[in-house]
Amino acid sequence: MIVTDRLVLRPWKEADRPAFAAINGDPRVHDWLGGPISAEATDALIDRINAGIAADGFGLWAAELRADGRLAGMIGLSRVAEGNLPVGPCVEIGWRLHPDFWGQGLASEGARAALDWGFGPGGLVEILAFTAQTNLASQAVMRRIGMVADPTRNFDHPRLAQDHPLRRHVVWTARP
Repeated sequence: MIVTDRLVLRPWKEADRPAFAAINGDPRVHDWLGGPISAEATDALIDRINAGIAADGFGLWAAELRADGRLAGMIGLSRVAEGNLPVGPCVEIGWRLHPDFWGQGLASEGARAALDWGFGPGGLVEILAFTAQTNLASQAVMRRIGMVADPTRNFDHPRLAQDHPLRRHVVWTARP
């Protein structure tokens, strides 16, 4: 568990499932995911994330507001296996927040804490972030947390159609 001024980053609980399904089904969020994610797919994602947390000690943690315990979304680190994406194997940092929490600095706050954990207790030597080339808001978070664009690693997402508007991905890196 990681605690920041406004967030608690922690493993997922059963009670988080409906709120996270609502986040994943929100049209403003799924615009950046290539489409909505069903409640069943959300449940499977939570199960995979928690299995990764158990195995690795880290994952895309639930991001809970300290003030009232509401689920804001997820923020954390995730392993990308070799062959899954052109940048793998690697550890990526990522975030996904409900739109009610966009523009408040929560993604930057949580991501900075996740980077610190990764380079501290996690013992990592490099963390990547990647997003669609058009996702300027996420790239701004990457910049704010001290990551550096690495255009030599940019790639076309293999699971998106050749003409999909989110296909081209940009890569950012961080090192301790």
